[in-house]
Amino acid sequence: MFYSKFYQGLLVALSLCLFSSAQSQEKLEVDIGGALRFNYNLSSWKEGQKDRGGDFGYDLFRLNVNGAYQGIYVDAEYRFYSEAFGGDFLKHGVVGYELNENSKIEVGLAKVPFGIERYNSNNFFLNLPYYVGLEDDYDMGITYTYENDDYEYHLGFFKNSEELRFGSNSENSSNRYSYDIVGRNKEINQVNGKFIWKPLGTKKHRIGASAKYGGIYNLDTEEIGDRYAFAIHHQYHTEDWLIKTQILTAGFNPINAPGEPRNKLLLGAYGVPYDTAAKFEIYTLGISRYIDIDTKLFKHLEIYNDFGFMDKREKGFTDSFMNVTGVLFSSGPIFCFVDYAAGYNHSWLGGNFVDDFGVGDPDAKWEARFNINIGYYF
Repeated sequence: MFYSKFYQGLLVALSLCLFSSAQSQEKLEVDIGGALRFNYNLSSWKEGQKDRGGDFGYDLFRLNVNGAYQGIYVDAEYRFYSEAFGGDFLKHGVVGYELNENSKIEVGLAKVPFGIERYNSNNFFLNLPYYVGLEDDYDMGITYTYENDDYEYHLGFFKNSEELRFGSNSENSSNRYSYDIVGRNKEINQVNGKFIWKPLGTKKHRIGASAKYGGIYNLDTEEIGDRYAFAIHHQYHTEDWLIKTQILTAGFNPINAPGEPRNKLLLGAYGVPYDTAAKFEIYTLGISRYIDIDTKLFKHLEIYNDFGFMDKREKGFTDSFMNVTGVLFSSGPIFCFVDYAAGYNHSWLGGNFVDDFGVGDPDAKWEARFNINIGYYF
């Protein structure tokens, strides 16, 4: 019943916007879609699972709503996971307006313009920037986008990340899709800018730079620290190949209560938080090859490898690594990821989860997960 009320609310909000801007009523176009996914995995660090030969179960059901009217549109996605992965939550949801054929403005839980979009990666697990809130991130704010054949730029102001409690001194919930600061700190007043250059007006190369700067409000001291991130990135895209490279640097400077560490802080998503180093660089490289095949079930496949390295600047912290080799089979609405994901000091790949992206463990081992995710998208 909740998602039904959610969609009703979205349509009411859209209708109010349309009423205030339109001279006369015209037909409103609304499309509803979604996906159903299931997941199999076999993990090297789970002895019981290895004895069983892995586990196969429910991953995700999601609903998407898209509506348009006289240049005004709504775009929203609501996701339903198991309780162990945070339950259900809004991934993104915006009301937008097309200013002209090149530019648009969006308001709501909007995509944060930073780095390679939509993903820095090709695989099901994404890449290291995602796990520190710098890949496929969404926050509450307003964005402006301009695009033409030669270049594009994206600007954004975000008041805060998803706010679910609206209390005077309440901590952020970790029940969210993208990683944000949680615990005794909150993200506030963030500005973003990204510029993409497309040499010779082609789509083969996308050379870009991204920057973000914002505040960190501490609930104990009631003082505002700051945070920043900068990245340079490049995509090379042909009919057969896609190569993604990115270098980023980031820092968090919270003003915590006396005795609380300032060289790490809590980030949370999917219902659980973990420690993350306050200052680091991340280097990523992804390569994929597209191949057309002629079978009854699948028509295309994409073979890829995504690598990520997190270099923590704090002395005594152990760095984190991630590498995913896999193939994506697709045909119409069916997508099937088959991945071998390996991690070192990685919370979701064999670590202790609590501080792999923070202090880390110098005695950690590389661990791996064989994963198959199959989904029907409608």
